[in-house]
Amino acid sequence: MPEFAIYPSLNAKTVIVSGGAQGIGAEMVKAFAAQSARVGFLDLNEDASAALAESLENVTYEICDLRDANALKASLGKLTDRLGAAHVLVNNAARDDRHDWQDVTPEYWDERQSTNLRHMFFAIQAIAPGMIEAGGGSIINMGSNSWSEAGGGFPAYATAKAAVHGLTRTMARDFGDHRIRVNTVVPGWIMT
Repeated sequence: MPEFAIYPSLNAKTVIVSGGAQGIGAEMVKAFAAQSARVGFLDLNEDASAALAESLENVTYEICDLRDANALKASLGKLTDRLGAAHVLVNNAARDDRHDWQDVTPEYWDERQSTNLRHMFFAIQAIAPGMIEAGGGSIINMGSNSWSEAGGGFPAYATAKAAVHGLTRTMARDFGDHRIRVNTVVPGWIMT
């Protein structure tokens, strides 16, 4: 007997997850694969990616540095060439290293925004045309409670995660007429 519900609507649907080799992303990849979805994921960790994909059916991956928008679009193109247009995009990749506000340089700030926010927009930009053509889909942007609970010790991360809500709201408005849902999921503390 399965440990969770089975959703026939996910059977044979294409799901793309960023940051899918470890942590929350790996658990999402496993859960979507258990629904008999065709799952593709992006990650930087080649060993973890290979191990996860080998342990599951209907799962493929691309090694990609999401901070490089052109590489991101190319990797997403390779996944959708193999799996078909995405029905679900989960923008999960993030990095929440603690940092002191006094130590943040412009380069560090820009890298954190690229890691925690920028790639979400460019993944949406790459995936949405296929969803529109297919008649709809779902985009899930992973947020964080760090900013809403006024957590300290990571201003660049908290700022990026606050901005995820703005991105979600404007994309939901832009894609609503195309039957594409855009939501932010805000998990609490996850010990990964």
